Amino acid sequence: MKKVIALLLVVFGFSIFGSVKLQVQAADYVLRVYNWQDYIDEGKDENGNPRKDEFGNPVSSVIDDFEEYYYQKTGKTVEVIYTTYETNEVMLNSLKTGNIKYDLVCPSDYVIQKMVREDMLEEIDMSLLPNYQQYASPYLIDIFEKYGWDKYAVNYMWGTLGFLYNAEEVDDEDVTSWTVLWDENYKNRVTIKDSVRDTYIIGVCYVYKDELDELAVRYHANLINESEYSEAVTEIINRRDDETLAKVEEALKALKKNIAGFEVDSGKNDIRTGKIDINFAWSGDAIYSIQTAWEESELELKYQIPYEGSNIWFDAWVMPKGANKELAHEFLNYLCDPEVAARNMEFIGYTSAIAGDAMLDLVNDWYGVEDGDLPVDLSYFFAGTVSEGKSMIIETDSDNYNLLLAQYPTKKIIARCGIMEDFGDQNEKLLAMWQRVKANIVPVWIYFVAGGIAVGIVSVIVINRQSKQMRIKRQKAKVGKK
Repeated sequence: MKKVIALLLVVFGFSIFGSVKLQVQAADYVLRVYNWQDYIDEGKDENGNPRKDEFGNPVSSVIDDFEEYYYQKTGKTVEVIYTTYETNEVMLNSLKTGNIKYDLVCPSDYVIQKMVREDMLEEIDMSLLPNYQQYASPYLIDIFEKYGWDKYAVNYMWGTLGFLYNAEEVDDEDVTSWTVLWDENYKNRVTIKDSVRDTYIIGVCYVYKDELDELAVRYHANLINESEYSEAVTEIINRRDDETLAKVEEALKALKKNIAGFEVDSGKNDIRTGKIDINFAWSGDAIYSIQTAWEESELELKYQIPYEGSNIWFDAWVMPKGANKELAHEFLNYLCDPEVAARNMEFIGYTSAIAGDAMLDLVNDWYGVEDGDLPVDLSYFFAGTVSEGKSMIIETDSDNYNLLLAQYPTKKIIARCGIMEDFGDQNEKLLAMWQRVKANIVPVWIYFVAGGIAVGIVSVIVINRQSKQMRIKRQKAKVGKK
């Protein structure tokens, strides 16, 4: 997932019973998990200290709870060694150096394709994942089966790429197109991702805007269906022939002159503090910023996926070659319990691939409004995973509507989003192009953090810790907007 502040954490989780047992002997088993930072509920507050419940008792992490669950189930102890990485590339390099063997990692979709192509993965045994089979969204399962990922990957989180923008400074109509990034009216008020594959989406959609616009016309005229539309967008955003690379390079070099800079994780904070008005964002970060901005100052931020098209992305668990497959499956099945999945989603803000009653109740608690006048049908995502007769329509209002669609875009929105593919032999040319685009740039934080390096470090820490408060900010923001 998309957390990229350079910090590696090693979390040793011990259950209440297991910890006593481990004091006198080593754990029976060790499970090594390698994940994006802040991508699981670690049981900590905004200061990195153990959270406490309403009675003042420490809240355990999901890792702690799994260790306890496993001990109660099997009578055996397991130690989960949990570490984090900052980018897909760092993760891949760690696996290839072979210094540490991991049982589970959580790469993005196009990286999974690369790992499969390079024979780096063990196969998934779905018979050992009853929770995933029962509760994973059938809609997402179909996508994984269509692309053959289900053989090697278990979907964890998913989302889209789009614009996070200040609705008080930016016209809604302007952000319906990628061209707004080149608009001189927003010069130095925009940041984009310091990530080649994500920012490539911007360039290729700009270069092939006319073709994408024509696809949209055909779709809305019912000349092509949702699947055909999405497949066509996927083909366009993955064009990597030499001519396309050259055109995208030219477009991005021109864009560089208009933006405030490239960023990875600071954009969601910069827009809240007024340093920028538009941020090219992952939907999960957008959700966090929208909630936080309203809770802090009633600043109205919104999220928009441009009409030309964009990207729908997936992060999924895979088992590297040599993994402890039995233990890895046990952990995956635990994560796919709807209550555990809801807890993780509540903590990190991104959208889980797991559906089920507990998840639907959580979504309704976040976005449902008494006497809401804007119904949003989520049956495409939840159908077949919830109790019979349970309504899958969220009755919301104008204050929560945009946020709900950022969390769960409609099928019509998803239709204009393509899936990233591994660029294979063109990866080297792509990276070389990216280096030329970025040549002589100054990181965005240097412009904004005039107070010095110390302030910058503090800002990074604050941004990272704030992401742990999704649950509290969601509830406060919802109450405030009612």
